[in-house]
Amino acid sequence: MSARKTALDALIACRKRAAWSNGVLKDYIARDRLDRRDAALATRLCYGVLQHRAMLDFLLQQLLTGRIKDLHPVVRDILHMGLYQIYELDKIPASAAVNESVALTKKYCPMQRSAPGLVNAVLRAAVRSKGMLNMPTTLEDRYSHPRELIDLLESYVGTENLEPMLAANNDVPQTVVQVNTLRTTTEALIQQLAQEEVQAVPHSWMPDCLVLGNTGSLEKRKAFQDGLFYVQDAAARLCVLCAGIPQGENVQVLDCCAAPGGKTFAAAIAMGDRGQIRACDIHRHKTTLIQNGAHRLRLNSVLVREQDATDNHPSWFGKMDVVLADVPCSGYGIIRKKPDIRYKSPADMERLPELQLRILNKQADYVKKGGVLLYSTCTLVRRENEGVIESFLAHRKDFTLEKLPLPPVFPENTSGMLTLIPGQYDTDGFFICRLRRKA
Repeated sequence: MSARKTALDALIACRKRAAWSNGVLKDYIARDRLDRRDAALATRLCYGVLQHRAMLDFLLQQLLTGRIKDLHPVVRDILHMGLYQIYELDKIPASAAVNESVALTKKYCPMQRSAPGLVNAVLRAAVRSKGMLNMPTTLEDRYSHPRELIDLLESYVGTENLEPMLAANNDVPQTVVQVNTLRTTTEALIQQLAQEEVQAVPHSWMPDCLVLGNTGSLEKRKAFQDGLFYVQDAAARLCVLCAGIPQGENVQVLDCCAAPGGKTFAAAIAMGDRGQIRACDIHRHKTTLIQNGAHRLRLNSVLVREQDATDNHPSWFGKMDVVLADVPCSGYGIIRKKPDIRYKSPADMERLPELQLRILNKQADYVKKGGVLLYSTCTLVRRENEGVIESFLAHRKDFTLEKLPLPPVFPENTSGMLTLIPGQYDTDGFFICRLRRKA
């Protein structure tokens, strides 16, 4: 029951405390000391339920005589987990899904005397009727995205890209890592990971990038502890590639919203660990995370600082060769990794462009003449992406858009802006813009 209990605790925390699933799940897996197998099951159950909640409700309503909204919230969570195992996880015996769900109900809902019987009856009916129930026809039920969000995303990605993107949002997230080429090679790392029983294959188009399988806890892997790689999606790595980080002892780079540190590490490696890269974040626990990561990777060029990206630092004015501004955003490009983002109200994101523009304006001051300002987000929302750039350029005449140096898999870019849509390039959704300060 341990993996299922951990997943249920995470689902309850997401529902009651509006906790983010990735963070709370990691904490609970550590709390419950799950081994590799149970950790993987707990993760798949938690993410699977969050990714398919509307579809599970659609199926559940056909199995109930009453109304879903009359169910106890925890009973509903347990039924979601049970149905997900029965309908989506072929390797789990149906009997185990039913029996473990009943046991969880007895443990978590002792005052709901009829609940164990209800859970048992519904899930046994689900097993008998597998493949016979009506399947959802609407996008919101089929892919478990609220209609308001679907309409919003369609306005940005277009009708032809909408359904493939919604499907990609429900994919099992890949574990993508970047090779620390200052300490090893891609080929050598693949061999070492194989010795640690970790599957590693090269990414489809990003050099020195691997997609891992059978990872278990990465932090426990010797190759990780030795600083031979770090976790980062190819889209985030592409941002640093597009920045064109120069090399040299006097190169100065600033990463203003650096946590958890992937772009900082990529930049330091691109610089050959020479020069200086300042990695800033507003939260102390995040700067500690960056510092620990740089130490593990043995990167000496990284200088970590606790700083608000909208604050002044006069001694940096006009000094930076490159500034990376990966700003806070609505996160609609990483729904496959944070499935609960889809349930947040778009209204809560309305003030983000104001903050994003403030950060971009401030960071622009630090770019030297002839230097590069790289703006990025992990969202698809135009007002957070192109809209912010248009507002910025309207009053910062000393900056101009510059074409992105992209890998051959992409069409030639002349606009200086690129939106990556989930399902297209084997990456997260991302927006990248390269700006040059006029000399």
